[in-house]
Formats: sequence, C-alpha cells, structure tokens
Amino acid sequence: MKLRQMNHSQRVIAVIGLGFAILLFGEWVTTLGSRLIYGWVAYAPTSNSYNFPGEGGLHPWVRLLLWLILIGLWTALSALLLRGSRSGAQDAQA
Repeated sequence: MKLRQMNHSQRVIAVIGLGFAILLFGEWVTTLGSRLIYGWVAYAPTSNSYNFPGEGGLHPWVRLLLWLILIGLWTALSALLLRGSRSGAQDAQA
C-alpha cells in the first residue's frame, strides 16, 4: 500500500508498529555481548557461583547513544508518516 493511499488511522498504526520494531531492534543491539540470564541464576545459599545479568556488552554511554539515535530515527520517520498529503490539505482549505 502506498503512503498516499493510507488514511490517518492507518498511518498511526504504522507509527506504532514502527515503534515496536525499533524497540525490539534496540533491545537486541544493546544486549549484544552481554550475558543476560533469565530464570535460574545458579544462586543457592551454599553456592559460590553468582551470575549477574548484564555483565559485559556495551558501555552504558554507548547504549544511551544508541537509544538516542533510535529515538531520533523513530521521531523522524513518524513525522514523515504522519505528515499530511498536500492534496488533502488543499481540499480541506477549499
């Protein structure tokens, strides 16, 4: 479907879907190289083994920078998607 043929509601849904896609991508990118452990973390009172989620991976400032870039990308693409068509704006003024 072409962008010009989408109504406002369809564009809002596309912006929300784009946001979720960027969120999933951002989560994946920022956790590369880290050892995230879900579920059992090998902790027991008699165990000398500790696994801390988030060990390794990217530095916090790099993660922040990546998230800021992804938020900027989402904002720019959302503005393009939600921008009104020129023909629709001219029809509304007439």
